Amino acid sequence: MHSVIFPTCQIGGYQVIALSDGTMEATLDLLSGIEIAEAEGIQRNAGIEKYGRIHINCYLIRGCGRTILVDTGAGGRDNVGGQLRLKLAMLDICPDDIDTILLTHGHPDHIGGLLHENGEPVYKKAELHLHPLEIAHWQDNEKQQAASERGKRNFTLVRKTLDAYAGRICLLDESEVMQGIRPVWLPGHTPGHTGFRIHSDKKELLIWGDIVHFPHIQSSHPTVSIMFDVDPMQAEETRKKTLKQAVDEKLIIAGMHLDQAGFSCFKQSGEAYFLCKLHQE
Repeated sequence: MHSVIFPTCQIGGYQVIALSDGTMEATLDLLSGIEIAEAEGIQRNAGIEKYGRIHINCYLIRGCGRTILVDTGAGGRDNVGGQLRLKLAMLDICPDDIDTILLTHGHPDHIGGLLHENGEPVYKKAELHLHPLEIAHWQDNEKQQAASERGKRNFTLVRKTLDAYAGRICLLDESEVMQGIRPVWLPGHTPGHTGFRIHSDKKELLIWGDIVHFPHIQSSHPTVSIMFDVDPMQAEETRKKTLKQAVDEKLIIAGMHLDQAGFSCFKQSGEAYFLCKLHQE
């Protein structure tokens, strides 16, 4: 099987594969609640050479007769990412093989891969699942008018995407989207920001979306927010709660902006948390 070249985690009947869409450049001055010098030191101590480089991960879930994507990366928009479809092809998966797409939220590095340049949907046979509060946020005309120019483009992209997939959009609630996969509302980064929890008798995995963008910095300093957070205080509260849950419940964590390893677990030291290498069974 080709999948051995990608980080993979087996949870019950589901195989979860981390697929990098590439990276995006961001500067540490997007962070608030920490001095840049301290943030640089954390990155340096973690062995990260390019302090402002953020990985973009997507996750392929296969099992129970389903082929599922969680987020679709940036799709090469503004020369960011765009590697996901190549990675899928390496696994002999074409876009029409994807039957379900679970979206954590509507930022362009998560939905950019959903549309071709001509506006047509890439995944013609897939149902799109996202939180109703996420749709409401991006359809709010007042919020769009108040946004920056970049923000306005984000609103436009979400609306084009929802139009392109009209008739195949499913609203998330607290029930399982399919057996063994349950959405978890994680508000703050965006109003409908959602994680997906995959459980078996032996272990549980949480795909937590954008709980962190700079994982080493924001796990050791959970109070640190990033400019992309719609509600920084709520995002901080959600981050603290989710990090504690990750430790207390011994969750395997998958995150869109973890490094290329794709999966991690967390340990706690006082108010701080730190990433640990995942030991696969």
